[in-house]
Amino acid sequence: MSTDQRVAVIGLGYVGLPLAISFVDAGCTVVGVDANLGRVQELQSGHSPIDDIDDAMLASALGRGLTIQASDEADLAASEVIFVCVPTPITKAKDPDLNPVLVAAQRVCRQLRAGQLVILQSTTYPGTTTGPFQSELERSGLVAGRDFDLAYAPERVNPGDPASTGRAIPRLVGGLTPAGTARAASLLRRINTTVHELSSPDAAELAKLLENVFRNVNIALVNQLALLCERMNLDVWEVIDAAATKPFGFMPFRPGPGVGGHCIPVDPYYLAWRAREFDFVDRFVELAGDINLAMPRHVVDLVGSALNDRGRALNGARVGILGVAFKPDVRDARNSPAADVLAGLAARGANVSYHDPHVPTFRDAEGVQRTSVELPRLLAESDAIVVLASHRAIDWELVYGQAGLIIDTVGNSNNRTPREHQVLRLGAGWSGSSAVAGGR
Repeated sequence: MSTDQRVAVIGLGYVGLPLAISFVDAGCTVVGVDANLGRVQELQSGHSPIDDIDDAMLASALGRGLTIQASDEADLAASEVIFVCVPTPITKAKDPDLNPVLVAAQRVCRQLRAGQLVILQSTTYPGTTTGPFQSELERSGLVAGRDFDLAYAPERVNPGDPASTGRAIPRLVGGLTPAGTARAASLLRRINTTVHELSSPDAAELAKLLENVFRNVNIALVNQLALLCERMNLDVWEVIDAAATKPFGFMPFRPGPGVGGHCIPVDPYYLAWRAREFDFVDRFVELAGDINLAMPRHVVDLVGSALNDRGRALNGARVGILGVAFKPDVRDARNSPAADVLAGLAARGANVSYHDPHVPTFRDAEGVQRTSVELPRLLAESDAIVVLASHRAIDWELVYGQAGLIIDTVGNSNNRTPREHQVLRLGAGWSGSSAVAGGR
């Protein structure tokens, strides 16, 4: 029986790097593998590119059994367990793009040997592990479930929340065989207190999708409610806080400029795409995704309305954006709604700049790359300020003290006392006024 002490982790991002360090902490010898040579060199030098692992944690792991290697250099055959933690994006047509997963499977295939355990962690549709992923691995001539074990154990990382990578977060796992499930679960119990075993990789894949689609659907619900509140001259933030006083049967979600990150804006389309293969059209899930994707356009309209209130046109206006990361206090800008907001404002003639203490450069949805400017300069040179992410590192007292016009899309102003008609809030209207933009 393998001791499963030697672990390889392919993909060293928000999922793979914390996983690798967790296994080092559990006493395993770990090789971290990445196809991005820049990422490999950065990690080898002791610099962590993600928020949840600081440089000291990385340096400690490098001194206790963690080795970082480029994909072409790694000896995967020396490991007893191989995790695949690569991105699962969507195409422009919103279909699943499994190319990163399949490339990783092809890399494993070249050195796959009998007795190994391969675990896919990337969020994907049911049937990936036992379908295209397994097929690529079996090009080695080895058969999953007979010659090597295969399982799916989804990540549950919440970027910016180090606790989400800790032992207390329950882990899901489903193997191709009962023995494979038991082996994978035994390994994962070294780094997670609770491991829930499922009947198959398909069940584990769908459970992961359900977690994220649940969030997307509920965010879409409150985004729609925010649009309704704008027409009804009501404050969506007040309404949600009131509903949240119920101690059961309600979970508060907040509206915003859209959804971002590596999972929430993508996963509904993975599920809807897979459902169509079973002649099942999941309009509900697709609609939720489409509602959230439309929010950046609404933000652009709000900016236009706010400037119009000042007698200014959006065309030619100078618009400053605060926060382009997909959520507060992280440097992760993947799928950030800011990309569409910036591109949408520029398409309507605005001169757009941004400030983000965590994201020094940012590429919008049209491929235009911008560099973060200092906050005082942004405030001095902007006709309107748009809040897209409430980073704690931003000097908000300076913002509300100097900016004459603010469009708040995330409730940043809710607990402040802005000047009358200084702030136009998504889903709530003007500060110091009962009139809402859509109902004026």
